[in-house]
Amino acid sequence: MTKKSKTLNDKSFTTKKIAILGAVTALAYISTMLTSPIKVFEFLSCDIKDAIIVIASLIFGPLSGFIVTVLVSVLEFFTISQTGVIGMVMNILSTAFFIVPASLIYKYKKTLTSAVIGLLVGTVFMTIAMLLWNYLFTPLYMGIPREAVVSMLPTVFLPFNVIKGGINTTLALILYKPLVTVMRKTHLIPTKETSDNKLNKGRYVLVLVVSLILLAVCVLLLLFLGGVI
Repeated sequence: MTKKSKTLNDKSFTTKKIAILGAVTALAYISTMLTSPIKVFEFLSCDIKDAIIVIASLIFGPLSGFIVTVLVSVLEFFTISQTGVIGMVMNILSTAFFIVPASLIYKYKKTLTSAVIGLLVGTVFMTIAMLLWNYLFTPLYMGIPREAVVSMLPTVFLPFNVIKGGINTTLALILYKPLVTVMRKTHLIPTKETSDNKLNKGRYVLVLVVSLILLAVCVLLLLFLGGVI
């Protein structure tokens, strides 16, 4: 890191960071508006806002990601959500359980391997949290027997959340490097401190190809789960 970047004005950087997080919030909200009408089993929607928010979390840390999560969920609550306060809390928990483990693991060691592991761990945490949430609260706000919800846990909620996590994980892996590169070139975020984070181009291309394939598989599985194909 250069001496100039080290002495970057704190107030200027904070203002810049707030502006970026505001843009991330708006982008995540717009993505939710566009994808929320697409339903699986008529009541589950697979939005891609988690991919956008987790990228911000990887860049700025888990606290920033959580703040964006809350802001987007509150905006959803007042505008497009039909599930009330329970749905808002569910959205916050779902995204938080995905982004926080991912960003904490990546913060500990900023490598591609850590990012992949973090996103996979986040998917597991989110899936477990949503299974518990649906078991406890879905009978309350959907008005269906708990026995019916229990029967749906392994056949509906489990595969749905795994696929949703897979879609957001692959999107994050595909978009992270291009976005960070652009942000560094435009001085929206500081340049790399060391060369340790440099990613071998061949390795990145491999990750990109695998991510695109997995994304396509996840989308097809989601369509199959929803009875579209």
